[in-house]
Amino acid sequence: MTIRLYDTATREVRDFVPLREGKAGLYVCGLTVQSEPHVGHVRSAVNFDVLQRWLRHRGYEVTFIRNITDIDDKILAKSADQGRPWYNLAYAMKIELDKAYAALNVAPPTYEPAATGHIPEMVELIERLIERGHAYPAADASGDVYFDVRSWAQYGELTHQGVDDMEPAADATPQEMAERKRDPRDFALWKGRKNSEPETASWPSPWGRGRPGWHIECSAMAGKYLGEAFDIHGGGVDLRFPHHENEQAQSRAAGGAFASYWMHNAWITTAGEKMSKSLGNTLSIPAVLQRVSGAELRFYMVAAHYRSHVEFSFEALDEAAAGYQRIVSFLDRAGGPEAGALPQAFAAAMDDDLGTPAAVAVLYDTVREGNRQLAAGDDAGAVVATAGAVAAMLDVLGVHPADPAWAGAGASGTEERLTAAVDALVAGLLDERTQARADKDWARADAIRDRIKAAGIEVTDTPDGPTWSIN
Repeated sequence: MTIRLYDTATREVRDFVPLREGKAGLYVCGLTVQSEPHVGHVRSAVNFDVLQRWLRHRGYEVTFIRNITDIDDKILAKSADQGRPWYNLAYAMKIELDKAYAALNVAPPTYEPAATGHIPEMVELIERLIERGHAYPAADASGDVYFDVRSWAQYGELTHQGVDDMEPAADATPQEMAERKRDPRDFALWKGRKNSEPETASWPSPWGRGRPGWHIECSAMAGKYLGEAFDIHGGGVDLRFPHHENEQAQSRAAGGAFASYWMHNAWITTAGEKMSKSLGNTLSIPAVLQRVSGAELRFYMVAAHYRSHVEFSFEALDEAAAGYQRIVSFLDRAGGPEAGALPQAFAAAMDDDLGTPAAVAVLYDTVREGNRQLAAGDDAGAVVATAGAVAAMLDVLGVHPADPAWAGAGASGTEERLTAAVDALVAGLLDERTQARADKDWARADAIRDRIKAAGIEVTDTPDGPTWSIN
């Protein structure tokens, strides 16, 4: 069956026909590393990780590029507020983002380019746009360069808008716009350095020292690694306008075909609003992983369709975690077999615009059948086949409990709470043993030690008191 994907540009589900047979080029807008990642941030990465897994399962050789924006207005503002260099903030938040991706088993892309590493490519692209009559340096000698939206007749085609219906680009005051721009909707390709900005946040260019505008970054990086024409461009639904609209316009105005398909994942909301720092309703990944494991959080995310808004609640998260643990319990009872054949209904759901809700329904149905087989004492071969199908589905969704990625994630969520509970119980027994030794009740002290040892726990007496470890 052909993979079919919803294309934002055409507003319809289309057969996926790659530009090169057997190969798929995928570009996804990554995060601006300005703050600690929260649940809403990582949904896009999880959703597009499922896409690349499914494309590979269907036999495609995938080149997957996901960028990092490590210089922009927000990073400069936040670093100034915190009294630290902008590059230090961006680097520290990139480390936190990598930890969050690893905690949710988001596979690394083919390459993860950073904006600051591709300034020459951006300058070259801007020069090409100026030569073709689609961009111009600001008249006030500020060093800014703008894209001329009126010069590109197709501007607005991605989001189906007319230029006159659009809001002005929010990169200058009305007076500055009048002095610098031909049209209020023209957007910045290059930003001349202001005296208030650090020298390190600027690079040389034909228009003076400055830094790239947000939109030009992705056009330059996508073009460098995927070529002027590639298959799929993805990102959050909030990026459709202006970011993706501007990306497409400048890339095509420069002479490239750019993306054949546009895919956008929906938000995770709280109280009906997009999860964001400004709303004060963020849920950082480390905080959430105090409650559930990374596999459970990922399962919660993939169970919803990527184009559906998810209203976050801990009740729904706990319910998803409980459902996931029932699946893991079945695999354990079935002996943890290797992945087998995927059920046709699961594959059909995934081929239909990554229909993960229907796919997860097939997963649950298969687990129920497996539990019935175990209860009825059915032939072991039938149980192994059913469990193998479950394992294969979990592999595709990136939540197989035996995936080596989870082994490196460390204790979190349910596992962490279990470890804490065992630690508290053993500590209580060791306190009793210490008191028995103080009372010279050696028989009682030895009995407690034997009881602990019988549970597979080794006690070591040290000058600082007893310690314990699992045998």
